[in-house]
Amino acid sequence: MTQDATQEDALLKLLGESNGGVLVTLKKDGRPQLSNVTHVYSPDERIIRVSLTDDRAKTRNLRRDPRASYHVTTADRWAYAVAEGTADLSPVARDPHDETVEELVRLYRDVSGEHPDWDDYRAAMVRDRRLVLRLRVERVYGIPER
Repeated sequence: MTQDATQEDALLKLLGESNGGVLVTLKKDGRPQLSNVTHVYSPDERIIRVSLTDDRAKTRNLRRDPRASYHVTTADRWAYAVAEGTADLSPVARDPHDETVEELVRLYRDVSGEHPDWDDYRAAMVRDRRLVLRLRVERVYGIPER
């Protein structure tokens, strides 16, 4: 079944209507590894951004095989979208004011607004060895809202 531009637009819209979804990466044995994560979708760039920790399975999986899928659904679970793409990982945060931390700050603001203590947040991003996943949406499928 092919989808038209209107259906694709409706599916992409679902990515921006919530900030939570399921990231699917591939384990060494080819089986999927699923993680509930918080995201920001940038429609102009068609990029999903997620804050990751360097030592987690999903990060190791993406370094080995950058193919990933991302699933979002409506609250009633009748409509959903699955975005497929290739992961681009930022460097791990090393300094409270490096480019990775700046991107993490933007991601946090887009999801939650202002943080009560940005200095503490920046230090935590370095301490936790955080980085940013940028998943460029190459294909989307699902069932759009009616």
